[in-house]
Amino acid sequence: MPRSMLIITRQSPWSGPSAREALDIALAGGAFELPLGMLFLDDGVFQLVQAQQAGQLQQKDLTANLQALPMFGVDSLYAAQRSLQERGLDQNALSLPVEVLDDTALRALINRYDQVITL
Repeated sequence: MPRSMLIITRQSPWSGPSAREALDIALAGGAFELPLGMLFLDDGVFQLVQAQQAGQLQQKDLTANLQALPMFGVDSLYAAQRSLQERGLDQNALSLPVEVLDDTALRALINRYDQVITL
């Protein structure tokens, strides 16, 4: 029986390779039908903002990778309510549908998974 995995991505898409690495792990796990979820926390919620202009920072746009998550079976996508609020982001303006969780629900989510990777 495959073990479940939660990938917590905490970095903005332009702050270094961590955001891309988290997406690569999720896509690879999805390709192998590993039960997994992805949580966007802290500055990681910036990955969900539409119309990223990564080229201005000489970074690759992650939007296509994010849009591919459901095609790879990664349907369990979550965002921290507090992170969205602190950064002035509206759930309805995000590039992907995510389940927004408060602090209590975040703890319960993390406890549901066998393995947790934070990037």
